[in-house]
Amino acid sequence: MQSQQTETKTKEHIDFLPINGTDYVEFYVGNAKQSAHFYRSAFGMKLVAYSGPETGQRDRASYVLQQDKIRFVLTTPMQPDHPISEHIKHHGDGVRDIALWVDDAESAYEETTKRGGKGVVEPTVTKDEFGEVKRSAITTYGDTIHSFVERKEYDGVFMPGFRPIESSDLVCRPVGLKFIDHMVGNVGWGQMNTWVKFYEDVMGFRMFKHFDDKDISTEYSALMSKVVANGNDRIKFPINEPAKGKRKSQIEEYIEFYQGPGVQHIAMATDNIIDTVGKLTDQGVEFLRVPTTYYEDLAGRVGKIDEPIDELAKLGILVDRDDEGYMLQIFTKPIEDRPTLFFEISQRKGSRSFGKGNFKALFEAIEMEQELRGNL
Repeated sequence: MQSQQTETKTKEHIDFLPINGTDYVEFYVGNAKQSAHFYRSAFGMKLVAYSGPETGQRDRASYVLQQDKIRFVLTTPMQPDHPISEHIKHHGDGVRDIALWVDDAESAYEETTKRGGKGVVEPTVTKDEFGEVKRSAITTYGDTIHSFVERKEYDGVFMPGFRPIESSDLVCRPVGLKFIDHMVGNVGWGQMNTWVKFYEDVMGFRMFKHFDDKDISTEYSALMSKVVANGNDRIKFPINEPAKGKRKSQIEEYIEFYQGPGVQHIAMATDNIIDTVGKLTDQGVEFLRVPTTYYEDLAGRVGKIDEPIDELAKLGILVDRDDEGYMLQIFTKPIEDRPTLFFEISQRKGSRSFGKGNFKALFEAIEMEQELRGNL
């Protein structure tokens, strides 16, 4: 009996969807060439590969940008009646594919679809002189998908169908971004638990953190958030939904302008946030700013930190501490004309949380921007 119980317990704890990390994030955009220039000049990402009519891809053009372990793919359609054109018309520029790096794309597809995931790309192999890549994909919230990318037999720059860009990128000035820390999805009223359950049941994730409207609220608006993580914690997805407040929350504004659920922001990690944010600011990236009073008793709230508070105040960087350490973070303004997608820059000094102590100040700053847009 004891051996049967041990065997059952072992089976229950097997990670049926092992994930090595984020492979890439693909954005559907109206003009990929111009968008690529923005990410190169503002965020310091290097153009490393291209696919389009010149490489035999007739219906779209895609630019692959990279900085350390962060890889973005910017894709634009060639014709107005293309499905990508419809995606852009509906949502504006935004994230289409959160691609996950796996060792077995076929197993990932089979395991997730048999648990209720809806497949959109069956396991498919593409090849060139550098080897082969296997890819499959399932849907998640809204029009977002997760690709499973298996590249252990591939030595090329990205994947078959893309040609490497080997010339020096004089536009690119790297800023010290290292990897994607987490990606946040916004969903509609009452949908947070549905999508948390999807990640738990279909992808084998677990609950990592939970914040309710008491944690994330201001005088005017509120939201709720649950964070799910995969087995090795390399992938973390906070899922947000609106909560009742006096006025329109940032989640409601996002959903109104994105026309449905989607990726709200991407958090990118750095080892030196003061240096990174300073360079980003010099290169034209605009950040949200909290009132200067935030810094008056910062040391009393978070204790001793390594960074000079006057430097943090100058740049607008926030600090929060939990029982494991502290983290530093700052948020850009939306990078689209629609108030949808934005980025977070973060540095962790032991903390594994998400800046709970900064929520009120941060969301008040977001509300100031909403009011300027007439959307609060």
